Amino acid sequence: MVSLSTANKDPEKLIWDELDRVTAGMLGLKGDSFELQPMSPNLDISTKSIWFYTRKSGDLARSIALGSEALFVVVGKDRDFHAVLKGPIEVNPNPARIEEYWSSIVEAWYHDGKDDPDLTMLQFRPRECSFWASTGNLLTFGWEIAKANLDPDKEPDVGVHKHIAFV
Repeated sequence: MVSLSTANKDPEKLIWDELDRVTAGMLGLKGDSFELQPMSPNLDISTKSIWFYTRKSGDLARSIALGSEALFVVVGKDRDFHAVLKGPIEVNPNPARIEEYWSSIVEAWYHDGKDDPDLTMLQFRPRECSFWASTGNLLTFGWEIAKANLDPDKEPDVGVHKHIAFV
């Protein structure tokens, strides 16, 4: 369950904690023909980077050029966290990263394993994030909905919305 207290006190920590819990999000390039596709994030919190395995021959990798910007959209594991991260992305076939994040799940997609000639990595460095964190407490949620229904000028207070820039 997302921590609303962390969302208010240390939103960047909350974002990385929640990203570490998700298995996939939607990644796409900013541009004219904006398309998102499901991708599994691999975090390097020390460099504030998110790494993705992909195919060199895929549309996403082929579309990335110098200065490309990406969006990564995630919904938390418990559906009480939603985020849009924005920042630069590049193709970076870093062998150390391929090794570090390798798993049997990734291996299923690449017939020649870590040596697959079509395997590469994308490095995404989020610069900013908008997120929404909501309470998972049904009693609190119900109380806020009831109060809002009784007073047409009141909206339910069930969470936190923030926009932050990573430093």
